[in-house]
Amino acid sequence: MTHEMIALLMFASMMVLLLTGQRVFAAIGFVASGMVLMLYGTGGVEIPFSSAFKLFNWFPMLTLPLFIYMGYILSEAGIAEDLYKMLHVWFGRVRGGLAVGTIVLMVIISAMNGMSVAGMAIGATIALPEMLRRGYDKVLISGVVQGGSSLGILVPPSVVLVLYGMIARQPVSQLWLAGVVPGLLMAAMFIVYILVRARLNPSLAPTVSEDDLNLPLSEKLALLRAGIIPFLIFFAMTGLFVMGYISLVESSAVGATSATLAALFKRRLSFRILHETARKTLAISCMFLWLILAALAFGSVFDGLGAVRAIENLFINNWELTPWQTIIMMQVSFIVMGMFLDDTAMLVIVAPLYIPLVRMLDLGIDNQLIWFGVLYTMTCQIAYITPPFGYNLFLMRSMAPKEIGLTDIYRSIWPFVIMMALTILLVMLFPGIALWLPQMANAR
Repeated sequence: MTHEMIALLMFASMMVLLLTGQRVFAAIGFVASGMVLMLYGTGGVEIPFSSAFKLFNWFPMLTLPLFIYMGYILSEAGIAEDLYKMLHVWFGRVRGGLAVGTIVLMVIISAMNGMSVAGMAIGATIALPEMLRRGYDKVLISGVVQGGSSLGILVPPSVVLVLYGMIARQPVSQLWLAGVVPGLLMAAMFIVYILVRARLNPSLAPTVSEDDLNLPLSEKLALLRAGIIPFLIFFAMTGLFVMGYISLVESSAVGATSATLAALFKRRLSFRILHETARKTLAISCMFLWLILAALAFGSVFDGLGAVRAIENLFINNWELTPWQTIIMMQVSFIVMGMFLDDTAMLVIVAPLYIPLVRMLDLGIDNQLIWFGVLYTMTCQIAYITPPFGYNLFLMRSMAPKEIGLTDIYRSIWPFVIMMALTILLVMLFPGIALWLPQMANAR
C-alpha cells in the first residue's frame, strides 16, 4: 500500500469513527495509535509520544485554563447582566436599539472572554427574554444572539486564535491584533443590518416605552459604571500585552485575577461561584487538551507518511489549482466540516495538512499564516451557525426561551451568514484589513 493510500485510510477511518458519535479526541487518538503500531511496531509509539510532549513543554499552554476561568467567573458573577441593563437604557430610544445593544454587549463579552459560549449563554438567558417581552421579532433576535456570540472566537483574547497560534507556531499577539478590525467590521455590519431592517419594518423592533427609560440623568450616568470594570479588565489584560509590558501567560493571569477581584468588588464572589467556575473551567480545559494531544499524535504520523506533500501534489499538480483557488478550497472544506464538527476539532484535524501548505503558497502576502489564521477563524464563525449540526444552533435551542423553536433558529441565521461571508471576501481581497494593525504594532 502506498503512503498516499495509507494517509487516505487514516483520514477515512477517523471520519467514520466521528460519524458513529465517538468523542473527537478518542477517534483521532485511536486512529493515530492504531496506525503507528501497524506501521512501525511498538517502537513507533515514540513518534506521537514525543510530539505530544512538545505541547507540555510549551509554556503558553497555561493561558488556556486562565482565559476560560476569566470568562466563566465574569458570567457567573453577573457582571454581564449589569452591562446589559446599561445598554438597555442608553440604546432603548433607538428603533432596534436593544438588538444593537446586544451586539455591543457581545463585543464587550468577547473582549473579556475569548469564547462564543459565554456570549451565547448571556444572550440567550438575559437578552432574548428581555427583547421578546418588549415585542421584538423572535427570528431577528435569535439571529442577533447567534451572530453576535460568534464574535467571541475572533475578537481578542480569542481562545481559538491562541490554539491556532500554538499549532501554527505564530505569535498570539499578532493573531489577536489581526482579529480586531475584521471583528469590529463584522459587528458594524450586524448593527447596520439591524437598523436598516428596523427602519424598513418597524414592527420587528419597537422602541422601549418611556416608562422604562424615564430615569433621572444622574441614574443613567450611574449605570455607565457597569462599563468601567470590563474596560479595566480588557485594558489590564490585552492592552498591556499588546504594548509589550507583560507576556501572554502574564496577560491571562492578569485577566483571571482582575475578573476575580471584580467579582469580589461587586460582593458577588462566593464559594458556589468559585466552585461552579472551577468545575466548568476544568471540563473545558481538559476537552481542549485531549483534542490537541490527539491531534498532535495524529499529525505526527500523518506528516511522517508524506500526507502534506500528497495534498500539495493533489491541489497544485494534479488539479492545477492556483494559490488563491487552493485557499478557497480550504475555506470550503472548513465550512463543510463545520457542519459536523466544532472549531477546535476542525483545527486539529486539518492543521497538520493545511498550515504547511499555506506556508508554501506564493500569495504575495506578508505574514501569510497570520492572515490565514483570521480567515480560518471567520470561516469557523459560519460553521458555528450553519445546519445541520452547527454548534451554536444547538446551544441556542437548549438555552433559548420556549417561544423560539428550531425552525425560527434556522431561519434567523442566514442574513448573518451572508454578512460573515462578505467579511471573509473583503479580508481575502484586501488582506490589509487583517494585517494593518499587526504591521502598525511591529513598526513601533
